[in-house]
Amino acid sequence: MTATGPRHFTQPAAYQSVPGGPLDLDTALYDRIVGADRTSIEQFEIPVRSGRAWEVPAGAIVRISSVEGPQVGDLNMWNLHNPRERFWAARTRQLHRSSMTTYDRFWSTLPSLRPLATVVADTLADHPDAAVIHDLLGTRCDPYINRLLAGTDFDYHCHSNLTRAVQGYGLTELDIHDVLNVFQFAGLNADHEYFMDTCPAGPGDHFEFFAEIDLLCALSTCPGGDLSVHMWGPEAASTEEQLQHCHPLGVEVFAVDEAALEGWQPPEIAAYDGVNGRHGLRAVPFPQA
Repeated sequence: MTATGPRHFTQPAAYQSVPGGPLDLDTALYDRIVGADRTSIEQFEIPVRSGRAWEVPAGAIVRISSVEGPQVGDLNMWNLHNPRERFWAARTRQLHRSSMTTYDRFWSTLPSLRPLATVVADTLADHPDAAVIHDLLGTRCDPYINRLLAGTDFDYHCHSNLTRAVQGYGLTELDIHDVLNVFQFAGLNADHEYFMDTCPAGPGDHFEFFAEIDLLCALSTCPGGDLSVHMWGPEAASTEEQLQHCHPLGVEVFAVDEAALEGWQPPEIAAYDGVNGRHGLRAVPFPQA
């Protein structure tokens, strides 16, 4: 059999909506919102190897910024008033792509299934490797995988940082979920293995999202910093060496001029109710022939 090289798949996306449906975004509306006058209502920096949680009112814009140098941030998101509704990375991958950029949306878990937020600005959208930046394929690093792969304990992984960040909101480790890896360069190599490479973000680069509902957000500055050195394996750098590649991240929340929000309204939860109740508690088995 003659080798032909890797196969390139051209099949259309499996998850599509009809024209004018929920995946057919009114981009003009969001362009107007992101271009409108805005007022800063909160601003802070997240130091290296730490995390912070903060509230975002519906209709506001959040900007995550590279401050001093390249740095990956792991982002979690919940409905502020019902944290059981939270960001669903896997469904977001299916509805959009394996990395997020402008006009993609953060979809929530069942049974709500609605956009929690919409990406409205991304300074790396035109980067040559934009298709593998702001990664949804991977998840947060954690102390359990570190013990598994390296045989040592380290308590400043993103999972730990996010856990500490949300404890003041009554949440626990069990509430931490798959993340958006903001500014992360990652994808699948020729052997279909997950890889990470050097973060391309520099000072001034930013990623913005518009809150569709009241949100609780949490962000961790990854202990691997810009991921330019290996975290695990035979070529792994020590945690001290990785620290040399770590930088803080900036977060700013903006209130938007109300006139720009005309025509926008918070999304409703999924319309599905089911013949036997919304949660299928009395579901009837599928009839067999």
